[in-house]
Amino acid sequence: MNMSPKIETFVMHYGEMGSRWGFNRTVGQMLGLLMISENPITANELAEVLKISRGNVSMGIKELQSWRLIQTKHVPGDRKDYYAPAGSIWDLATRVFEERRKREMDPTLSLLRSVILEQPANQEEQYAQEKMHEMHDLLESITLWAGELQRMSPDKLQTLMKLGAGVGKVLDMKDKLLKNTGSV
Repeated sequence: MNMSPKIETFVMHYGEMGSRWGFNRTVGQMLGLLMISENPITANELAEVLKISRGNVSMGIKELQSWRLIQTKHVPGDRKDYYAPAGSIWDLATRVFEERRKREMDPTLSLLRSVILEQPANQEEQYAQEKMHEMHDLLESITLWAGELQRMSPDKLQTLMKLGAGVGKVLDMKDKLLKNTGSV
């Protein structure tokens, strides 16, 4: 299996993006290659195509499985494990968001909850707690909103995204109307 220059460009870029999403570059490259491959790929093929060690591939597979982004496939008459994406692009994006929430947002929210429940010892702590409370409320709102988005079908999400700036314009118009009627 060889990568064309176009596919190689995508896979390398996906590796760089993967490092921003919470997993290392090599794991991102593996996921990128698996996502655009028509057929499932063996661990040996991943190692060969990406020019990485078989051990690195094994660790990457475990990482991708822990994120629930790939699945093992079996070919009748072949004892090798083959790997493929665990669902559609939308499914994978939802899982990445969910895993990042679990790994980043939930621990932060937990810490903020425990800190803001404590009695401040002085004015400095009082001020800090007020700011932490604002952070908590923002992260809680984002988490709830993201949860709502994850429950939407891909079609509804695409419609929502297409609305984009239109929603902002509607809200601006509402503000102008309320301002002109003196209701604000």
